Amino acid sequence: MELGLHIADFTWNGGPAALGPALARHAREAEAAGISRITVMDHFWQLGGDTGLGPFEHDMLEAYTTLGFLAAATERVRLHTLVTGVTYREPALVAKQISTLDVLSGGRAGLGIGAAWAADESAGLGFGFPATRERFERLEEAVRICLQMWSDSEEPFVGDHYRLERTLNVPQALQRPHPYLLIGGSGEKRTLRLVAQYADACNINASPESGHKLDVLRAHCDAVGRDYDEIEKTTMFGIDPDTTVADVVRTATAQRELGFTTAYVFARRIPEPGRIVDVVGAAAAALA
Repeated sequence: MELGLHIADFTWNGGPAALGPALARHAREAEAAGISRITVMDHFWQLGGDTGLGPFEHDMLEAYTTLGFLAAATERVRLHTLVTGVTYREPALVAKQISTLDVLSGGRAGLGIGAAWAADESAGLGFGFPATRERFERLEEAVRICLQMWSDSEEPFVGDHYRLERTLNVPQALQRPHPYLLIGGSGEKRTLRLVAQYADACNINASPESGHKLDVLRAHCDAVGRDYDEIEKTTMFGIDPDTTVADVVRTATAQRELGFTTAYVFARRIPEPGRIVDVVGAAAAALA
């Protein structure tokens, strides 16, 4: 089981003035500890509600600016969002951002994408937030646009929601045939079908339903003629100030037994980033 570091909380000791140096140090220490992936949320406010990550007003950094910063601070880790909301940016911009990040990071960029869900954030900042059906339609078209822009094709793209006259994208990503593509979410009818059709990886929150979700994904793969084993199965779970290395190993092991091969670990209410790396890095070494 491979562990990734998902940075979901930026409310750290020292406040915004210390955040840049602290984030760079956090990423370097994670890489040195053997963590092979670093991801960030694609949100503009903290999540609020019962997530345990704090209220909307807590610190949150814009995802793609942050990934560019992390690319400059690291050498080996894969970098992507977990996950980009399809309603936040035009798909062609996302494709360009990922290929740019891939070139500048030496081939380490990925795209994590989903149908978006944060209605409060979208309303607050003026992002469109159409009905669920339309968001999933847009998600599929966005994935198709990204794959087309990461190919040699410059042909137009005409969909129900997006129309591009020329899908030119230069320079292309270093990864071939295209950057790593993860579709996040556990919806059984739409999300996991899209994973089976298009994605290199899924991401499903660790829960009692996780194993069932993989069974659903396998059925979608059978339906579309996709090899289930080609898709990387990733999961995600959180740690708190009292979480031990043994706790992380136990949770990750349980998910591995269900069929997941990678787990992204995020921290809640831990204001000292070094403590996060101590726990996740030691667990990664134990699981390697």
